[in-house]
Amino acid sequence: MEKLYPIGIDTFSEIIDGGYVYIDKTDLVYDLANRFKNVFLSRPRRFGKSLLTSTFEAYFSGREDLFRGLKLHNKETQWKKYPVLHFSFNGVMVETVRDLQDYINDMLADYEKQYGIASPARTSNLRLKHLIKAAVEHTGMPAVVLIDEYDKPMLDVVGNKSLTESVRKKMQNFYSPLKNCGKDLRFLFLTGVTQFSQVSIFSQLNNLEIISMNSDYAAVCGITEEELKNNLNEGIQEMAVAKGWSKEECLKKLKEEYDGYHFSPGLPDIYNPFSLMQALKNRKIKAYWFTHSTPTFLLTQMRRFNAKPQTFSRQRSYPSTFEKSIDDANSITPLLYQSGYLTIKDYIEDPETYILDIPNKEVRVGLMECMVSYLGAGDSVPARDLANDMYLAFKEDDFDKVMNHLKKYLSTVPYTSGAKKDCEGHYQSLLYVLFSLMSINVQVEARTPQGRIDVVVESPKYIYLIEIKLDKSADKALEQINLKDYPARFALTGKPVRKVGANFSRKTRNITDWKIEDN
Repeated sequence: MEKLYPIGIDTFSEIIDGGYVYIDKTDLVYDLANRFKNVFLSRPRRFGKSLLTSTFEAYFSGREDLFRGLKLHNKETQWKKYPVLHFSFNGVMVETVRDLQDYINDMLADYEKQYGIASPARTSNLRLKHLIKAAVEHTGMPAVVLIDEYDKPMLDVVGNKSLTESVRKKMQNFYSPLKNCGKDLRFLFLTGVTQFSQVSIFSQLNNLEIISMNSDYAAVCGITEEELKNNLNEGIQEMAVAKGWSKEECLKKLKEEYDGYHFSPGLPDIYNPFSLMQALKNRKIKAYWFTHSTPTFLLTQMRRFNAKPQTFSRQRSYPSTFEKSIDDANSITPLLYQSGYLTIKDYIEDPETYILDIPNKEVRVGLMECMVSYLGAGDSVPARDLANDMYLAFKEDDFDKVMNHLKKYLSTVPYTSGAKKDCEGHYQSLLYVLFSLMSINVQVEARTPQGRIDVVVESPKYIYLIEIKLDKSADKALEQINLKDYPARFALTGKPVRKVGANFSRKTRNITDWKIEDN
């Protein structure tokens, strides 16, 4: 019988009743539900937050039948039934404040009908307060409030200052009763991508337990290496057979493409569940997650912070980085981490330091395609074609052809007034993005005893040192490489060095000349 993968299904009862593949994390659900009262979890989009929220709903609703055979069933003995108020903002698309208000009204009305509230209050905050009271009175049990993707309405309007403020106030108003309903609540659980510090639930709910980087719950969403091998072995075997790979080759490709997320200093490897399930179902490696993320929103924030894609790799960060939200951040790093474009790759305990990097190939390629538009260098599809052409030339170590492909492509890109093409850094960024699209190891601003090399790329045979000039000449670029003896740093690599000097023009926004010399 063919395995059923729960693609697009995030309701726990539907997955269990339908016989879909389920990775059992119910022991963590039990632990969270009985260890804390108010919990917030941040994870990227499509990482299983909605399924986790739905699992809490089933547990607190006393659905013992759904948990038979799962880890939680061995822990729970009482199976109490609580009134559960489950609000999900995942389905709202906010273009006006009215859109948001209508959505909130609709969610509240369903529960008001259930608990016999015939004449609701006029404001959202009073309606939520009265609803919690009614649920408690109606059942004689404290209420459970679950709020999934609490921040989506605010993320929808980031970049529109007036609308952002109006939406923030609307959400702040809706959440405000939660801080005063302590005795009426058994459990409060919220999920989101980022923490908006100006939303009352974070600024006023003092006992909110933020578990986003808690090592005990690092694997509460996503799929670990162990879970992949133990629970999805059949899918791995089927995919390997379909593609003509060995099982080990299949695991290696899945790991390279979808693994690499870490959400705590403990550093357990986490696979993107959405992409992994899609790949096993379709038996095809593809960038599934990035096509469902928010590149428009990302580009808006890139421009806001004047971000440079080459700074994403091996980035040092500190605990305060993860505490910042999009509304008070002074760099794009917190957003890139919280959104899943960067993840923890290493941890140094003293002094406490995190090394962030792009998680895996799927995210790297998707992010770099997005960066093509950010740099004003055309559309992502032609740029990917260019990267493929450059890659074939690069494999042959024909760097003249590499540069000719780039020159031909840049001559077709229309001028974009918003693109900053009047500095060497722009072309350094462009080369970084293009080589990253080829999945070639690329460094920028590589340090040497005498200075920094603009771009370093490595082929199987050579190391290429690229120096970029603007409105000068390729000879000037080579002169700098030789004067500062950049090749000396690579003397022990065992590979010969090729020096590339390239000059770009402000006027033509293209390469004027380049020269290649063996060291």
